[in-house]
Amino acid sequence: MIKKVLSIIFIVSFTFIFAQEAYYNNVNLSLSGIALKGELNTKITTTHTNMLVYTPGVWEACKATDVNPTNAQEVLLIYGWEDGSDGTIVNDRERGIDNNGGGQGEWNREHVFPRSLGNPNLEFVGPGADAHSIRPSDASLNSTRSNRKFGLGSGNSGSSIETYVGNKIAWYPGDEWKGDVARMMMYMYVRYGDQCLPSAVGVGSGTFTPDDMIDLFLNWNVEDPVSDFEKQRNIFHENTSNTYAQGNRNPFIDNPYLATRIWGGDSAEDIWGIYTSSDTEAPSVPANVTLNNITTFSIDVSWTASTDNIGVTGYEVFVDGNLITITSSTSITISGLDSNTMYSFTVLAKDLVNNKSAESPAVFGTTLEDTEAPSIPINLVVSDETDSSFKITWNESTDNTAVTGYDIYLDGIFNGTTAIISYTITNLSVSTSYAVTVLAKDAVNNQSEQSSPVNGTTTDGSSNGATELFFSEYVEGSANNKALEIANVTNSTINLSGYTIKRQTNGGGAWLTPLDLSSGSVTSIVPGDVFVVINGNADNATLIAEADISVPNMAPDYGAPVSFNGNDPVGLFKNDVLIDIIGVFNGGSSNFAQDITLRRRSDISGPNVLYDHNEWESFAKNTVDDIGQHTSTLNVNDLVYNSIKMFPNPVNNNFLYFNSNQDIDVIIYDILGKQVLIGKITSNKKYINVSGLNKGIYIVKLNSNNGIITKKLIKQ
Repeated sequence: MIKKVLSIIFIVSFTFIFAQEAYYNNVNLSLSGIALKGELNTKITTTHTNMLVYTPGVWEACKATDVNPTNAQEVLLIYGWEDGSDGTIVNDRERGIDNNGGGQGEWNREHVFPRSLGNPNLEFVGPGADAHSIRPSDASLNSTRSNRKFGLGSGNSGSSIETYVGNKIAWYPGDEWKGDVARMMMYMYVRYGDQCLPSAVGVGSGTFTPDDMIDLFLNWNVEDPVSDFEKQRNIFHENTSNTYAQGNRNPFIDNPYLATRIWGGDSAEDIWGIYTSSDTEAPSVPANVTLNNITTFSIDVSWTASTDNIGVTGYEVFVDGNLITITSSTSITISGLDSNTMYSFTVLAKDLVNNKSAESPAVFGTTLEDTEAPSIPINLVVSDETDSSFKITWNESTDNTAVTGYDIYLDGIFNGTTAIISYTITNLSVSTSYAVTVLAKDAVNNQSEQSSPVNGTTTDGSSNGATELFFSEYVEGSANNKALEIANVTNSTINLSGYTIKRQTNGGGAWLTPLDLSSGSVTSIVPGDVFVVINGNADNATLIAEADISVPNMAPDYGAPVSFNGNDPVGLFKNDVLIDIIGVFNGGSSNFAQDITLRRRSDISGPNVLYDHNEWESFAKNTVDDIGQHTSTLNVNDLVYNSIKMFPNPVNNNFLYFNSNQDIDVIIYDILGKQVLIGKITSNKKYINVSGLNKGIYIVKLNSNNGIITKKLIKQ
């Protein structure tokens, strides 16, 4: 927070300019990196002796810590910026201290780290009632922010220039508040660990941090220095003689440089002066930068170690002026380069307090030209035959650089391309045989020969007893995390033309807001597949990844019909005739499905116009692990696939877990088909470390005794 107010606080804080508060006397502040993070976690956890009750505890704490320094009858409102003279109360910076509630013109409690972005949900206890992350906010402005992630911006609070999954617009807290936000997010991460990941609440890169901290908050911590207003919060909460004090402090308010010491980045203010004032000398410039082992896609870079008066702790390596990696070694392999391309390489050295040398003189190197084609795909297998489609899988091809894709030919005619080692061919004729071949290609379009052909034959579409689509899952989660899943367990592909979903509000009145299921890019459902519809403001990454239609949450319908609550029946219609229903039409305001996930039992083979709760299994709120697939006793083709669970997906921390009773070889490819990670799952180790993957979409190949399958992975 930029503004400097309350002269009495100047006197209190002045005494701490070159010494840390006594609160930290038993903390080993000489540590750095993750070790220092762990030390601070121990301190702020063990001193958090008063767990506030959300009501009235957090209300009363806010009234004590967020008092307007120039008017004790007011509180300051986060995200606000105006003194009330423009006649619009939403953007006011101050509000009467007792004018709190949820109505227009009142202030309420803003969870700066939204409860729904915690994993699991922060609820209203523990982290959901931690006053270090809750600020007074205008109720309307709080609602506008909702649970949007933080992102870049400038000026006053409002929509960010950044978007994230599902093209959702992020939130900028305003120039005055961005440092406050950053330091609150740092506190929540250190205090509650992976439940409060910075990467879950902000849009930014964590490439150069040792964990899930992101550059957005590190930069805001530098750009918006600590204010005296922030400091008064720590003074109050450490003093447990205050009824609504927690007993702990936010270390990053006391000294923003602690963030630099843990996570790196540009140097924040060292309020204590115990770090930067003791060492002002930068290391020597790295010398003798040398390039060797040049391939079509990689170059090894090495240099002579720098010297420093205290000690060199790392090197930053730049390619064409862009920071590529940070390392403590004096050599590194830079991969992922284009073939036959010239690059410049420079290196700088830094020490523990972030003194940096100049960059070394640039050294230039050119990757080798790639003229080698990938190997020919082999072992083509046809599976999952339906009346209009079948799936082709094959063994991965190899290449001197990287395979980036495969072209698929049907009866000698190009049909499509894919980056993975499977492909589903659709729009085929009933009971017809086709010859399929596949070729592999690389980034410069070197192409292998086509594979030996394999024949695939569609089925005759005869009935397996199931004849119609039906609802298979219903998610009534936090905020806008609403979703419906529709399954096709028949033996025939079903075109979605004529199918709609409607909602009845509060169990009364007419069916409203029909959604045409064929209005999206997916217009049919093949046998054994599902179709997922979500609310456009859903922020659950799994729902977003699996969505076939995302209904915009804006006027005039605001996400309807996927804006239901626990007493809104939803119906599946075919040619405007009801064929399936969740809930009782005209059943009144009974909360038959409030805050739960409903999943259709696997032995149900068709729709039902009368809601029968015995056809459904109930799960806890925000359970979405099965969304995007439905197991039916009539359709067991995908049992191998469903027997291996991979989670979380999207993954936004260091580990990807697998729930399987068999050994699995895991190979991960980027979207261009380049192998980027190999791992092994056993009975004693059911995870792999994916911290080295950049954000993006990947293909995971799982090889077990039961066969080979592929899954899509999103790294956040």
